[in-house]
Amino acid sequence: MCGVDELVERVDDQDRVLGVVVSRRQAVQEGWLHRVAVTVCRDERGRVLVHRRSERVSRFPGLFEVEVGGAANVGESYEQAAARELAEELGIRALPRLLFTFLNRSGLSPHWLGVHEAVMSDAVAPDPDEVAWHGWLTQPELQSALLEWRFTPDSHEAFSRYLAFRTVTARNDQ
Repeated sequence: MCGVDELVERVDDQDRVLGVVVSRRQAVQEGWLHRVAVTVCRDERGRVLVHRRSERVSRFPGLFEVEVGGAANVGESYEQAAARELAEELGIRALPRLLFTFLNRSGLSPHWLGVHEAVMSDAVAPDPDEVAWHGWLTQPELQSALLEWRFTPDSHEAFSRYLAFRTVTARNDQ
C-alpha cells in the first residue's frame, strides 16, 4: 500500500513468529526480520508479467519488478498476503501457490521472502498508484530485460530461485 506503514510481525532466523508487532518502517530501519510475500504471475502461454513501479511508491519508485507483492500483515500467512497484494496491485482475485521461502538479504533490509506462482489470464487492472506500466514477456524477452532494465534489488535473486525451483520440479515430475 502506497504511503502507509503496515504493521508486521517479527520473525527469527528460522521464520518463526516471535509475537512482536512492529511497523514495517521500523523493521526495515532496525534490520529486523519480517515476512514478505511475492508472486510470479504467468499466463497460459508461459509469459511472465513484468511491471514498473509507480513513481509514487515509497520503496524503489520507477524500478521494474518480476514479482508482485508486499509485507505480510499481522496474522497473515504468506498465501493470504500474496492474494491480498495481487488484488491491491493488479485488481485480480487469485489464490497463488506458495513454492518456497528463503531468507532474502537483498533489498532495503533482510526479510523472509515467500515466493508464489499464479497462472492467470493476461487481463489485469493495475492500480496506477502502485504500477506505472506492465507487460507480459516471454522467457528470452525477460532475460534481456533483466540485463538492460533497472529492477528492484530482490527481483534478480527471487526470479533466479523461481526458475531453479521450476527446473527441479519439472525434472522430478518426469
